[in-house]
Amino acid sequence: MRTANFFVSLVIATYLVGGTAARARSHEKLEKTGSAIRLANAPRGSAESAKPAPQIIVIGFVGGFVRHDDPVHSGVQLAAHLRQDYPSGVYVNTFENHQGDQAHRQVLQLLDTNHDGALSSDEKRDARVVIYGHSWGASETVALANQLNRDGVPVLLTIQVDSVAKSGEDDSVIPANVAQAINFYQSDGLLRGRPAIRAADPERTRILGNFRQDYAAKPIRCDAYPWWDRIFMKSHIEIECDPRVWKQVELLIRSKLPPPTGSTAAGGLSQQSSAKTAQ
Repeated sequence: MRTANFFVSLVIATYLVGGTAARARSHEKLEKTGSAIRLANAPRGSAESAKPAPQIIVIGFVGGFVRHDDPVHSGVQLAAHLRQDYPSGVYVNTFENHQGDQAHRQVLQLLDTNHDGALSSDEKRDARVVIYGHSWGASETVALANQLNRDGVPVLLTIQVDSVAKSGEDDSVIPANVAQAINFYQSDGLLRGRPAIRAADPERTRILGNFRQDYAAKPIRCDAYPWWDRIFMKSHIEIECDPRVWKQVELLIRSKLPPPTGSTAAGGLSQQSSAKTAQ
């Protein structure tokens, strides 16, 4: 029912602006060979493969039909700020929630430190991956963690913000390859985030908590967001532009990163002028 309601709201919003959402598809495939994962059709000698392997990989997923680089959204702002603080040593990128396979391929290629087209046991063991997302992007966060679990790749941390399960995905169970997971949600209005997540294997995954946000008592202004979002998905959007929530998300991610080297190392995710606590 939650997914159906979410779809209805997004269809309404898309109709009002005459927009369309196109799913990106790729023909690259992943092949498993023994204990290694082989990247079929992976580009050789590309600029990406020539770069030094990052110490940590941070992947973010945006929700709904949001563009992966839309600067209005907090998840995109967070990624940009981390890239500023970590010009090297940390790979940070955001993807649209229908680009999970693309994100998966990117992670595996980054982990392939000797660029031989396959992941060895050592390369998988040395993986340091953090994944976060909002709404459908939070559901895709768990989906990517599941893909990496099947690959034998560990994940340091998953962060879900008002997670709404996509069709065919289960965003409530965190796979055993994830060391820590946390869930932020709100439970007002038409679109409500998943109130609880659990570990598939509590011995291997620590659930840091399920934290409810109440915007009836402390509403958040999201003036930069389209009016249809603010009407049809009010609380769902408030948590997406709540600087208090995203500051916690940033601190959690930074706890997994090395000391920053950028010029704004002492900073944090700035509170956007369009997202402030109403008086």
